[in-house]
Amino acid sequence: MAGKKLSIPRYQQIAVEIAERIVENRYKEGEKIHARSTLASNFNVSPETARKAINVLVDLGIMDVRHGSGAYVSSREKAQSFLEQYKDVSSIQEIKNDILDSVERQQQELENFSGLLDTLVNQTRRIQQTAPFLPYEIQLDETANHLNESIKDLNIWQETGATVVALQHEDRLLLSPGPYAKFEVGETVFFVGDELVFQRMKNFFYPEKDKY
Repeated sequence: MAGKKLSIPRYQQIAVEIAERIVENRYKEGEKIHARSTLASNFNVSPETARKAINVLVDLGIMDVRHGSGAYVSSREKAQSFLEQYKDVSSIQEIKNDILDSVERQQQELENFSGLLDTLVNQTRRIQQTAPFLPYEIQLDETANHLNESIKDLNIWQETGATVVALQHEDRLLLSPGPYAKFEVGETVFFVGDELVFQRMKNFFYPEKDKY
């Protein structure tokens, strides 16, 4: 049979293939079909499976069993109708299978995305653990609080947990500034700490901006 096979009992598949032969006039109306044993041999199934296939076609009016004589083709038109209905069911099943395959692929993609996200988080944590002194930086403009105030007077570490490691103003870089170094407009403040410390420093210098 052309097309995709469905997971249906073998005897039903044989019934479909016999109906196809009837529609193709390989078995003509009024023609006697081979004995069950011959059908079984042709389709490589047991005689019982062949018998069940014939019974399906008899129930649909496609074939007729005459006691003591055998099975005959009774309606090519009904065979055609049966095949059309079968193909419709097949199409529905194939669409269903395609949808299920799509859902499975999406689930796999979601699992892959989740795995990548976990990897990213773990790598970020590892970097923070192995390189805890990688500095953050904040640029001070004219709207910043605490301009012209010293590190000592502001109690930076006590207020935010940050350790200021450098101050840069244009081409001037001051490493390890002492407690009396003052914050100026246009200065970049380099400090070490974690993400929470970074947020505290932002709030310390720009409290109004972080409210919106």
